[in-house]
Amino acid sequence: MTKQKTALVSVNAGVGHVNACVAVGQRLLDSGNYRVVFAISELLKGKLKAYSFEEALIPEDIPEVVDPVKCFAKKLLEMGMLTDQTPIEMLKHSRKGPVDLVQLYKKLDKDMEQVISDVKPDVILIDHLFCVPSVELSGIPLVWVWSSIPLFLNDDDERLPPGASGYSVNGNRDEWKVYRELKYEANISAWNEWNDYIVLKGCPPLRDNSFITAHKWLTVYGYPKEIDYTDIVPMAKNYIQFDNLMRRENNNIEKFEIPEQLKDKPGKLIYFSMGSMGAVNVENMKRLCTILAKSKHRFIVSKGPKHDEYDLPDNMWGQSTVPQVSVLPLVDLVITHGGNNTITETFNYGKPMIVLPLFYDQFDNAQRLQDLGLGIRLNTYKCTDEEMLTAIEKLLNDNELNEKY
Repeated sequence: MTKQKTALVSVNAGVGHVNACVAVGQRLLDSGNYRVVFAISELLKGKLKAYSFEEALIPEDIPEVVDPVKCFAKKLLEMGMLTDQTPIEMLKHSRKGPVDLVQLYKKLDKDMEQVISDVKPDVILIDHLFCVPSVELSGIPLVWVWSSIPLFLNDDDERLPPGASGYSVNGNRDEWKVYRELKYEANISAWNEWNDYIVLKGCPPLRDNSFITAHKWLTVYGYPKEIDYTDIVPMAKNYIQFDNLMRRENNNIEKFEIPEQLKDKPGKLIYFSMGSMGAVNVENMKRLCTILAKSKHRFIVSKGPKHDEYDLPDNMWGQSTVPQVSVLPLVDLVITHGGNNTITETFNYGKPMIVLPLFYDQFDNAQRLQDLGLGIRLNTYKCTDEEMLTAIEKLLNDNELNEKY
């Protein structure tokens, strides 16, 4: 019998990143050829064991282990990322972010050096915002798992709008240029510091204004072909596209059935989720639920970590979290923040989308779907009753669109 190899997965502790890497890890386990070890923040202790993975915990400088979702959401709230700002306003107001990340990744680099020594992997998979020198210099085969949109993999190509801008591929290129210049200014201090750091460690210099090295390694990413940007810029041969990186729910979660209180009610069934981060803005969740209460349809709601701070109207049922990949096949429409996992999973099940973007690649996903006539982008904080209710009816009754899906 062939001895199992060891795959070490190092992943950003964000929910979307982890879910995508879980999907890849599950396929490695399915092959029977690998044991899979996740190098993960101690904030997520035990979360990966539920999927039959091993865990190598990265210590955190915190007084006690807290709810990771609330921890990360608190950081986003403090950065102003969950407020009514345009992408370019967010870029102007979040310039400290990259500088803070440099210190976090220096720590991760040292931690990963120890993890690699302890685990002795045969292959390393990473999903991070920065490259990790201890991984790149280990001499162990490396695979990037890219859980964000592919736009960032070609972010320096002027044929495409800059990532996180939310600009249309058919938009004003002068606006693209302004955004890129602001992004460069926002990142240059952190980029210089990180580039100096990795060069001192023995790595080649980074590409200008980029913190990652996915272009040098085998990289897998999840994004449906129908909405990928390859019609404008073909991907390099080392980038391997999958329609999604969709995890299976673990065996501890029962098959989802439509809740009794919604079963006999009239109307279509709609899934509403602003993601674990977006849902912490309780006032906006209450505002959106008030609008949706005026709809004749039924709603399954992912209420988020502050689920106990608001009640749902009669045409809704929800919990703090719901098993999304089990819910999606049952619904007729999805109202989402536009995170990459939700976009690709929803697309996999052929459901039209209303996208209410909050930050980062969510703006790009929302605009891409709207450009292609596959969904509707609305302002997360300012959409009116009429805009939302009209969008719902438009998508539910668009027979041509539903045939495409």
